Amino acid sequence: MTPDRHEPMITNGPTNAACTLVLAHGAVAPMDNAFMTIVAEGLADQEFRVVRFEFPYMTQRRQTGKKRPPYREPVMRKTWLDVIESLGPRERIIIGGKSMGGRIASLIADEAQVAGLVCLGYPFHPTGKPDKLRTEHLKSLATPALILQGERDPFGKPEEVETYGLPRRLKIQWLPDGDHSFKPRKRSGHTWEENLATAIAAMAKFGKRVIESRS
Repeated sequence: MTPDRHEPMITNGPTNAACTLVLAHGAVAPMDNAFMTIVAEGLADQEFRVVRFEFPYMTQRRQTGKKRPPYREPVMRKTWLDVIESLGPRERIIIGGKSMGGRIASLIADEAQVAGLVCLGYPFHPTGKPDKLRTEHLKSLATPALILQGERDPFGKPEEVETYGLPRRLKIQWLPDGDHSFKPRKRSGHTWEENLATAIAAMAKFGKRVIESRS
C-alpha cells in the first residue's frame, strides 16, 4: 500500500481502521528507515492504521543534513503527547516505537491514557552500562504493554532482564539470536525477515486483543 506522506508523518493502512498504531523512530535512524518501513507496511497489511512521526531534532537533521543529538527528555515527551492529541480517540490508539522512541512512549503512556504500548528493542540500559537501568517506571506501568527484544540486544539480554523484577503483566517476547534491530547471525539458522515477521505478527495479535478489550 502506498503511504500518504504528510511531513513530518507517514501513514500506512486504512484510514478507518479499528486501531491506530503510532510509532516513533530510534535515536539515530529516521522514521522511514528500512526497519520502520517493513514494520509499518506489515502492520498495514493486517488492517492497522500505522502512523510514523519524527522528533524535531530528526526533522532538522533531514532538512539541514547535519547530525543532531536527541533533545532533552521533556521536549521528546511533549512531542509524543502533541502527536497523540492530533490523532483522534485515545482508546483506539497504541503507541510505541524503535528503541528510544519506544522508551519515551513508555514514559507517557499512562499519562496519555492510550490503549496500549509496543516497544521494539527497548533500551533497558545504555550500551556497556548495565547498572544504569531505565526500568523503574515500567514496574508501575498500567498501560498494557508488549516489548519485542532480540536475544543478543546489547541494551538488554534475557539473562539481564530476568533480574529486573518487572511485573508479569509486562509482556516480553524474545526474537531468536536477534540484535538491537532483530538481525540474527547467519550461523544461527534464523533470518532477519523471519524475526521481523514474528515481531509484526506479535504486534498485530497484541493490538487486536487490546482494542477488543476496550470495545
